[in-house]
Amino acid sequence: MKLNAISAFVNKGLFIAAIAVLFFASACKNKNAPNRPQETMLSGTIHISVDESFKPVIDSQIRVFESLNAGAHIIVNYKSEADCLRDLNYDSIRMVIITRGLTDEENKIMKDTLEFSPRYDVMAFDAIAVIVNNNTPDSLFTMEDIRSLVKGTSGYKYKVVMDGINSTSTVRFVVDSLLKGEKMASNVQGAKNSEAVIDYISKNADAIGLIGVSWIGNPDDKDQISFLQNVKIASLECRGCKDGPFVKPYQANIYNARYPMIRPLYYVLKENYEGLGSGFLNFLILEKGQRIFKRAYLLPSRMSFDRQNIDISE
Repeated sequence: MKLNAISAFVNKGLFIAAIAVLFFASACKNKNAPNRPQETMLSGTIHISVDESFKPVIDSQIRVFESLNAGAHIIVNYKSEADCLRDLNYDSIRMVIITRGLTDEENKIMKDTLEFSPRYDVMAFDAIAVIVNNNTPDSLFTMEDIRSLVKGTSGYKYKVVMDGINSTSTVRFVVDSLLKGEKMASNVQGAKNSEAVIDYISKNADAIGLIGVSWIGNPDDKDQISFLQNVKIASLECRGCKDGPFVKPYQANIYNARYPMIRPLYYVLKENYEGLGSGFLNFLILEKGQRIFKRAYLLPSRMSFDRQNIDISE
């Protein structure tokens, strides 16, 4: 057999062997990972759990993301922050969106369970807005007013209504930042969700409500325009300001930390490969998603904020 013929024969044999090895490796990979989701960063179906306080803005994020990626389907469950954290224990939940990151202990447990650490970080900053009935004479409150209201020591006779009486991010903020270990007063009551808080305040002049600003901050949202016909946003004592002006939860006041009740918005992603969760996360933290946060009157954490002159004399 001539040298060229031998070389061709050997090369052909090596090629066939290589194909066989690749086929075998592929078969083994599929056999060993039958539950790996069949998806890409821009297609597939995933389930996420989100703090109900952020339903308006996350609905907008999902609507735009899916419109840009026809093969992507994000099924969202809105619930309390504590329930979102519990959902991290379920394989079916790929991402949660809440107002805090993981503790060291939670991160350790997740790492031991998943064999990798979940990714988490801040996407935006939110404000807790105080809303009152249109017929309520009071619309300016100091932080001591708000603290004394939830403690039950205030001279005001208002009920305080929040999106649930326990386990929600708003309740946690009140307990951690306002009460600081003291007992919540009996005049504090919970509604089913943020929309129910707005509905209650619209019908009762003897109550104030605490809700996330994305429910009432967007003047371009027809539902929020409707909400604001029935309630008004109260102004709070400016933090760190001279002469004590009162400010509303506008973006500029969040940006400058002038508004006193601000909280971060975190993602927690259980994904160590380039799946749809990673694709949706990229959307949230890059330009398009950050602009949606901005339009919803949250403060984006990943893009520059253009300062604007805003009238805070109300």
